[in-house]
Amino acid sequence: MVDRVGTDRAGTDLAAADPVEVNRALVLDGLPHGFLGRRGGVSTGEVAGLNVGHGSGDDPDIVQRNRQLAAHAVLPGARLATVYQVHSPDCVTLGVEPWSEDTAADERPKADAIVTDRPGMVLGVLTADCAPVLFADRQAGVIGAAHAGWRGALAGVTDTTIAAMEALGAKRENIAAAVGPCIAQGSYEVDAAFRDRFLTDDFPNARFFAPGRADHFQFDLEGYVLCRLRAAGIAHPEGLRLDTYADAERFYSFRRATHRGELAYGRQISLIGLPA
Repeated sequence: MVDRVGTDRAGTDLAAADPVEVNRALVLDGLPHGFLGRRGGVSTGEVAGLNVGHGSGDDPDIVQRNRQLAAHAVLPGARLATVYQVHSPDCVTLGVEPWSEDTAADERPKADAIVTDRPGMVLGVLTADCAPVLFADRQAGVIGAAHAGWRGALAGVTDTTIAAMEALGAKRENIAAAVGPCIAQGSYEVDAAFRDRFLTDDFPNARFFAPGRADHFQFDLEGYVLCRLRAAGIAHPEGLRLDTYADAERFYSFRRATHRGELAYGRQISLIGLPA
């Protein structure tokens, strides 16, 4: 599902040229959440749009405005919490005293997933080809968000997120999960050494690699993450099947920017919240 969410134009901090586009998952229907792209922000130049990446070279004040726009589009009035992502399997739990969005990016917890049971919070993960995964146990009132690049996915970032949710009272049979926009198999060429990492971990992973040009393969990151979720006990995880690389108008992509020789690339954000 795709929504065009209008922003609050009463204050200049939430002024944007266009509405923020919010992609939603059916399995998370009724919960404040969204997989956002680049539409609706105030950045310009190569990272034009809703760029939320402090490491993109964009003006920090503009990035902060874009983060406010993003959070407001999903859960107005909620406090946004993100982590300093390091391509790990690590997950942190947001407690009674959350860190502030004013905290410098490199001073936030270093992890690639975050969970909470605190109302009034919205959790976010940043991506630019990696797979964002949003989680929720409606009955327990526990949510989570994970950044699953190939390293984190292979190391089990979705497994550690589920375990952290269980520590807050969630039950994995009640957890809904969705994988948002990421680089699709047709756009993700890898070499034989990359493929061998996955086959060494579990030989049946070969099914996620389609033949490509000589000594290269096409990797299905979304399919792999969905398989990990099912193996962990998530009954019906949903994949949105949106390719960040192929759709330059809607999404940022590290690989596309690299292939084009661009000096900077933006980051999009995926969010899930608990109403106060």
